[in-house]
Amino acid sequence: MNTPLADRIRPTDISEVVGQEHLLQKGRALRSIIESGKIPNMIFYGPSGVGKTTVARIIAEKSGMRLHKLNATTATTADIKDVVSEIGTMVGMNGILLYLDEIQYFNKKQQQILLEFIESGAITLIASTTENPYFYVYNAILSRSTVFEFKQVEPKSIVPAVQRAARILEDELQKKISIPDDAAKVIAEGSGGDVRKAINAVELCVLTAEPDKKGVLCVTTEIAKELSQRSAMRYDREGDDHYDIVSAYQKSMRGSDPDAALHYLARLLEAGDLPSACRRLMVCAAEDVGLAYPQILPIVNAAVEIAEKVGLPEARIPLADAVVLVATCPKSNSAYNGINDAMADIKAGKTGPVPRNLQNKHFDGADAAVKGQHYIYPHLYPDHFVKQNYLPETLKDVSYYTYGDNKNEQTFRAYWDGVKKKHGL
Repeated sequence: MNTPLADRIRPTDISEVVGQEHLLQKGRALRSIIESGKIPNMIFYGPSGVGKTTVARIIAEKSGMRLHKLNATTATTADIKDVVSEIGTMVGMNGILLYLDEIQYFNKKQQQILLEFIESGAITLIASTTENPYFYVYNAILSRSTVFEFKQVEPKSIVPAVQRAARILEDELQKKISIPDDAAKVIAEGSGGDVRKAINAVELCVLTAEPDKKGVLCVTTEIAKELSQRSAMRYDREGDDHYDIVSAYQKSMRGSDPDAALHYLARLLEAGDLPSACRRLMVCAAEDVGLAYPQILPIVNAAVEIAEKVGLPEARIPLADAVVLVATCPKSNSAYNGINDAMADIKAGKTGPVPRNLQNKHFDGADAAVKGQHYIYPHLYPDHFVKQNYLPETLKDVSYYTYGDNKNEQTFRAYWDGVKKKHGL
């Protein structure tokens, strides 16, 4: 019983797989492919523990083809050549099916070795990956494969797998096991959509449970909580989950939804990712609130400094204050748009020399058509304003900043409209 329970009870038929109804229900594309017996090249993409490997093994074992299984984390070029060497032999006469787990760990050269044989149909590939295949899989292989996305399994779909695991453990241990519905639900909810994690948690719970007077091993809700309380967090600072969560965090603040913003802040902090929580908060304050409430910047900066000084778990308190403030503030991205437009012009080579009146020199060369700097000091004039040219001559009519429609910027706009009107502009 050294093998994890999840591997010992892995389904052998599609009907036993939990979740993935969008792929495996009758009439769905993947189910139809499996039932047809004609297996194309496929890539299964999704988080761990949601059935990718299980479905791939079921397809492979029922295909009638010569099956090879490789894990890209350990497989070498020599392993690929061993697979290829069986093409055209007696053992490979019905075709060769390669099940390649974690394909994202194969480098480009290794993927290119497979390409020729995949393209000719000599090898059928079923690959699985936890990373977005459009970023990690060689385009030529991707274009010759059908991608199916597997999703996290809902807790209600995991509960039957929890109870099935308990029944199988009863047979193995020859002991009566009881997992009440409440405890099964806790295990399912604590798995974070990972069926394998839930099943292995069942085994831990059973091994921890004390027998009652009748000798029944009863998994209580308390035991279930203790052993699965942190399992629901799916988070990898280098993976898709990281970028999805930080994206949702900032978009929730930008969208003025404090509840969603606090939810994603909690997920970042539960994963210990204080730097991402602080960085995105400061970016959002400047980018999305901006000039609608300029005071937001020192306030958020102070909250971040406090959070970094006190550390977790107390850091959640000042960050929550700042996140709610950013989410509920009026919004403006006028300055953000302005700097983006200005940067675009710079990158396109639209610059030109700095106007002479703004240059930091006080003498002219012999070839200068007009002598003197001619800078006009605004503070010597009413309203501390005087018209003069500030942009390079080639950009003198360009406008980067447009006042936002919030109360703060409209107040400034009204002020400057009045000043310029007074000056005849």
